Amino acid sequence: MIPEGAGVAGQGRRALLAGLAFAVTALAIYALFHSGFGRPHPPSAGSSYVPPPPLKAPSGAGAAAAARAGAPLAVVSDDLWLTYLPRGLRRSGGGPVAPDGVRARYGTAKRYVEAQVEHGTVAADWDTYRAHAGVLDPRETTIRGRPAVVGAHPRGGRVIAWLERPGTGAWIRVSDSLGGELLPIAASARAPVGD
Repeated sequence: MIPEGAGVAGQGRRALLAGLAFAVTALAIYALFHSGFGRPHPPSAGSSYVPPPPLKAPSGAGAAAAARAGAPLAVVSDDLWLTYLPRGLRRSGGGPVAPDGVRARYGTAKRYVEAQVEHGTVAADWDTYRAHAGVLDPRETTIRGRPAVVGAHPRGGRVIAWLERPGTGAWIRVSDSLGGELLPIAASARAPVGD
């Protein structure tokens, strides 16, 4: 038999170790939150970071005004805009900002980003839109949680295409010189909240 009181010392050590583990964990959590880890930081000089847009999407005259004013949004259509473009790219072509499918081009002949939004039966579902996009050497991926396909564009450059929602498809094409920027640009695409 174990003498009475012999297990008390062992329980005390376990309690001390549990308290010490709790204190170390609490200190680590406090240090992590106090350090600012994971918080967005303002852009530094020379950075190409563009802060995310407000939660309400620009629409109609508001989208056109944002595009004309040079706001930090690259407006493609009333229901899709980009919050990131590589430094120095300005809108250089495409159609007017409108609620239906539209194309926008940013940059020059050698360094460009093209974005297109397509509505209707061509984008009824992912399989239909994927076949319509015509991506060469396609590779499956995801963009913002949506299935996507990335590869070469028939007219040159790199392209990514995805179904934003049933009835709305989008693709982004970049020049070969901006191939490394394709996924960050596509990840910056935004649509109205609630869709």
